[in-house]
Amino acid sequence: MKAKLIKGLSQVQSKYDAFFVDLWGVIHNGIRLYPDAIEVLENLNKLNKRFVLISNAPRPSKSVKKFLLKLKMDKILLKNIFTSGEAALQSLQKKVYGKNFYHLGPQRDNSLFNGFERNRKNLEDADFILCTGFLDSNEDSLDYYKDLLKNYTQLKMVCTNPDLIVHRGLKQEYCAGTLAEIFKKLGGKVIYFGKPYPDIYKFCIRKGETVLVIGDNIRTDIKGANNMNLDSLFITHGIHKKDFLNLPPQNYDKILEKYKTKTNFYQERLSW
Repeated sequence: MKAKLIKGLSQVQSKYDAFFVDLWGVIHNGIRLYPDAIEVLENLNKLNKRFVLISNAPRPSKSVKKFLLKLKMDKILLKNIFTSGEAALQSLQKKVYGKNFYHLGPQRDNSLFNGFERNRKNLEDADFILCTGFLDSNEDSLDYYKDLLKNYTQLKMVCTNPDLIVHRGLKQEYCAGTLAEIFKKLGGKVIYFGKPYPDIYKFCIRKGETVLVIGDNIRTDIKGANNMNLDSLFITHGIHKKDFLNLPPQNYDKILEKYKTKTNFYQERLSW
């Protein structure tokens, strides 16, 4: 069935009990909120529709909540947040992959292992690699990470953000998923937390609910919805916006087919 371009979520919201909404690229761009998307959440809230803000952020849910409050998001809209970092945190608590880890990521993600600081080691003494993103000192050099990791492929890498890139304002930034790809090419094994992998949805879904997944990333949001047999709304003016520029809507499905995915609805930007 061909996916439908809709003007607003109000056209289809009555079909669904719950909405799993991506954050970065749909609700905000890392610097500011999108007013039309906030209006959508406000309207869902007024209709007593359940929505979960699901993010591949490599930090605990409460850290993302603080970030959204800084962007001046109303706390009434922040009742349900779940992050890939939160899912990974549960594996840390259970020592699923060992006790000691090497943290590969920026300092801002240190909140992920609050209470586990003693278990943070250098690569030589680690049981596994906890990957949250690029180091502050090397944000762009992929070769640096190939050299860093090539002798440690016997360790498992726990990747807390499967996204490859993100747009912060107008600037493109690499995410942890890019480092996971490098590690796999070197021969290492990666365990992923977050979309499109099922665990993150299992934390959020309720039995018998009809769910609409809303996101701008074909590889994670839409692929994840497909994996769980959930309906989806794809936001074209997000991570893949270059692919959809000047493309007639009747050809949108062809882009998703390249990724072996499908969606139910399209919107340029999330609006009511």
